[in-house]
Amino acid sequence: QVQLVESGGGSVQAGASLRLSCAASGRTFNTYAMGWFRQTPGKEREFVATINWSGSVTYTADSVKGRFTISRDNFKNTIYLRMNSLLPEDTAVYYCAAGAVATKGGSYDYWGQGTQVTVSS
Repeated sequence: QVQLVESGGGSVQAGASLRLSCAASGRTFNTYAMGWFRQTPGKEREFVATINWSGSVTYTADSVKGRFTISRDNFKNTIYLRMNSLLPEDTAVYYCAAGAVATKGGSYDYWGQGTQVTVSS
């Protein structure tokens, strides 16, 4: 069982930066691939980024490539999403997830409760 708690969201202006964190419980954190997804009301959940168990492999959605960076610290049982040059269209609830494979799909086993990011123009 893995429990995930996101933090770091907030309200910022366009062009600003934020760093989201996702703290995981459980001693097997370093065996899981981790992902970030986001969702706005009325829309499907959207893949943002994923990272494999060691941090050696990452995938980032085209919509955020070059602006967002996913990373992890297995000693702290935490993953991060560094978001630079934020745009109003980045406004969403951001969720982290844990699963067996670093995939762009939603096939993750555990999900956090989400953290709100609001970007104003």
